[in-house]
Amino acid sequence: MFTSGISGRQYARRGGCALVAAVAALALQTGTAAASGTDTGAVPAPAPATRTASAPAPAEAVRITEGQVREAGPGGTLLYPSVTSCLTVTVRLADGGLVGAHASLFQVPGEYRSDRILGALRARVGGRAVTAVEVRGAVGAWLPGYFTKAVESYGDGESVPFPTRPDPDGLAAAVADGLGQPREKVTVADVPDGDQTVR
Repeated sequence: MFTSGISGRQYARRGGCALVAAVAALALQTGTAAASGTDTGAVPAPAPATRTASAPAPAEAVRITEGQVREAGPGGTLLYPSVTSCLTVTVRLADGGLVGAHASLFQVPGEYRSDRILGALRARVGGRAVTAVEVRGAVGAWLPGYFTKAVESYGDGESVPFPTRPDPDGLAAAVADGLGQPREKVTVADVPDGDQTVR
């Protein structure tokens, strides 16, 4: 039933015209109008310009906060935010991937503490070939023993040992042992406070 005062045939014609107009407008916009056999006098739209393929956007850096172990695939980037009293341990894989750990002096709730993080990193690397291991951060704040007994492990009445001088060789040996890697693959660098980006 039509309540607008026009007949069904008029409504169909108007609807058909609206449909034709919509299709024609769409065809002109895309430049792919098919010939209809009738000359409407319309000038065909120019063909769209050829677009060159843009380079893919770089993948977002994998963020590793205190007490976490994560990885980036070949060509990826790791971001360790706010490295103050922490150490970062980055394992470079032969395939170009990176596996990293953000070791914290004091355990962050729900994350690995310092005497568990190398085991978690080693498990994440698994049997993949390793080309290098890079330890970076607050070298002077760390004893090598923190990788085997965390600050939180000391009970009441036990004194927690603190470093009196930086021990980069001891840290390198502890990390190599914890990861099951040769000592010569491990380098240690004292890096000022701030974010660390590893590519």
